[in-house]
Amino acid sequence: QVQLAESGGNLVQAGGSVRLSCERSGSIFRINAMGWYRQALGKQRELVALISGGGNTNYADFAKGRFTISRDNNQKTVTLQMTSLKPEDTAVYYCYLDGSWFSGQRYDYWGQGTQVTVSS
Repeated sequence: QVQLAESGGNLVQAGGSVRLSCERSGSIFRINAMGWYRQALGKQRELVALISGGGNTNYADFAKGRFTISRDNNQKTVTLQMTSLKPEDTAVYYCYLDGSWFSGQRYDYWGQGTQVTVSS
């Protein structure tokens, strides 16, 4: 069973930086993508950034130029480096994994989330 554990959430001032990490435990046949979503209070969960199994990245518009997603070669850890943070970046950030089993069944896995708070 795949489990995802986030770390790095923090309280930071506007303009500051935070680095989030997500460590995967457990195995899966294929990792299609890993990445990050976020959910602010009273809002829907939204995509922040994804990195595919092949290494291609996809960023939400608000993340472009400020956030950088990366992962290790074994796809055990995915990180999100966030810079130039704004108060509107305040949210719970969730690690995400899109994986497939040998049968072809595809599953979404989520971490428990880590709080990032940006003060003005």
